[in-house]
Amino acid sequence: MLSFGKIESFLRLVRWKNLLIMVLTMVLMRYAIIEPLIGNIKVNLIHGLGGEAPLELQFPLIDFIILVLSTVFIAAGGYVINDYFDIKTDLINKGKVIVSTSISRQHAMMWHNIFNVLGVVGGFYVSSKSGYFWFGLMFLLITGLLYFYSASYKRQFLVGNILVALLIAMVPLLVVLFEWSALYTFCVAHAFSVPDFSFLFYWVGGFSLFAFLSNLSREIVKDIEDFEGDIAYGRNTMPVVLGINGSKVVASALIMSIVLLIYFVWFVFINDWITFIYMTLSVVVPLLATIFLIYLGKENSKLRLAGGLLKIAMLFGLLYSVVVKIILTWSLL
Repeated sequence: MLSFGKIESFLRLVRWKNLLIMVLTMVLMRYAIIEPLIGNIKVNLIHGLGGEAPLELQFPLIDFIILVLSTVFIAAGGYVINDYFDIKTDLINKGKVIVSTSISRQHAMMWHNIFNVLGVVGGFYVSSKSGYFWFGLMFLLITGLLYFYSASYKRQFLVGNILVALLIAMVPLLVVLFEWSALYTFCVAHAFSVPDFSFLFYWVGGFSLFAFLSNLSREIVKDIEDFEGDIAYGRNTMPVVLGINGSKVVASALIMSIVLLIYFVWFVFINDWITFIYMTLSVVVPLLATIFLIYLGKENSKLRLAGGLLKIAMLFGLLYSVVVKIILTWSLL
């Protein structure tokens, strides 16, 4: 029988909080962004189906649940293998490790393989159900990239940072990709014409871009925190190559680019005061505070606080999807 300590160690190993955020991201993209947006589209159905009708979600709920679980399994496998390869550096940077203490290396590798198999099988299943079996190759590719990220890429200048940020940015895009395929199939079979669904990719793509830039910034901040362990084991991370001050400049520039993009998108495409007030108070202010702490922080405690503020901004950026749903549902624009 597993002890509470073993269960706690396992949950920390798979980063259960991050996995919950991943689930929340996919649920919000489906129900807070895609559903209200397509609900505003009416299509002329072929004879016998009731004439003109608003669109509804077409990707089956059970398949969506499998998609979410597959994504979570692959991410969990990635976290496990990351800790598997980071034992030595984590001992320097964090002073403690999970793999080889609470959980053996053999068990860690076993869980890594189990999670990957479940994730890839689930990915191919929902891909075949959607009519695009080759979508499943994405899941297989991602498992390989996560393995090589932990084994090699994260030790290379910027390669690992960009890769992990891209993989996180793909999470919301998976939702719109599978929903688009289901909507397209439905309209081809039951409507006189297929609407242009590109706007769905623009909306969800905005959240993906935010996820990419904010996670890339956070990865650089984490590398600054882990400078001692990385230099001790010859890793060519950004702080090792450019120095800590140079890395702080890059991280701050990325965060400032997020702020500027938020206001650019608001001014050009949205331009409502609800969005302006929400994004300014809940996202921009924490981002600017993060920049201040990055420059102020000479010890890891301030850098950890900066990373925490960045995560808060990322969470509220995601929760803007709820604001979008309220705006669209109540026609507040």
